Amino acid sequence: MSDSKNIYDLTIVGAGPVGLFAAFYAGIRKAKTKIIDSLPQLGGQLSTLYPEKYIYDVPGFPAIKASELIENLEKQIAPFAHETCLEEEVRNLVQEDGYLRIETSKGVHYSKAVIFAIGNGSFQPRRLTIDGAAELEGNHVHYYVTDMNKFSGKKVAIAGGGDSAIDWALMLEPIAEEVSIIHRRPEFRGHEHSVDNLKNSEVSIYTPYVIDQLLVENNSFKGIQLKETKADNFEKLDLDSLIINYGFTSSLSHLKDWGLDVSRNAIEVNSDMSTNIPGVYAVGDICNYDGKVKLIATGFGEAPTAVNNALHFVKPDTRTQPMHSTSLFEGKEANML
Repeated sequence: MSDSKNIYDLTIVGAGPVGLFAAFYAGIRKAKTKIIDSLPQLGGQLSTLYPEKYIYDVPGFPAIKASELIENLEKQIAPFAHETCLEEEVRNLVQEDGYLRIETSKGVHYSKAVIFAIGNGSFQPRRLTIDGAAELEGNHVHYYVTDMNKFSGKKVAIAGGGDSAIDWALMLEPIAEEVSIIHRRPEFRGHEHSVDNLKNSEVSIYTPYVIDQLLVENNSFKGIQLKETKADNFEKLDLDSLIINYGFTSSLSHLKDWGLDVSRNAIEVNSDMSTNIPGVYAVGDICNYDGKVKLIATGFGEAPTAVNNALHFVKPDTRTQPMHSTSLFEGKEANML
């Protein structure tokens, strides 16, 4: 939570790859920078939805795992003392005299300029809607895997049928005592190679099944009861932890409420990445302009444009075309290696 009237030069909303690169570039421009994201870890969709998938459109990398790309971007911003606020959802944006007030689920932040890098919107997990799930959330029912080691030696089940559910099951197999995966359809929706790896693993597969009941005795979680879809067959699983991966929802309707020009589920921007609100910029998949191509590489290119023009807005005597990075980065190279 921010201190009242602690005003930052630049606040980046969204900690996916484009937001992180914008934070890096803001660092080398010596901007006092804050990062806000609704998820519990850096990396946005790449970390949350498919950390083990390869990305093929990042310049200089014929292929790179999503998790590795995020690790590299985290190393890039490490030399800079950016404040990072995770698990904070931005709920309002208000123009005030000389700055912007950013209201979140945890508090209020102040910034002279804001860059939105929120991809397809603020993500919230689709939660398990059966009795007792809310009470167990965070202890035995989980919606994110931020530290696989906390499942070491545990009996774990993953509910879901997409790529990230399969990734989690395969990553946890060598760590947990037992791993099961539950999907309501006979076939998984993941990539064929991942599905083959799952079927050749030691992960127990329950298809087509749904979670029918959480088993709790004396306020202690014991496991789950499964029901076969379109049948009356039941299975009981003894568990320590249940990971739900039913996907995520996102909404952009609030952006219009803040006064932003939104069309085709994106914020309209000018060539300098500015929006219709002075001091507010947008980059990556959330922004739109004529000829826009939605790639990570495109967002990486938009980030420096947004940062430079945002800083020029904050301090009009600041150059929008700075020196080359080799000049800007003198003295910091050792920290990057």
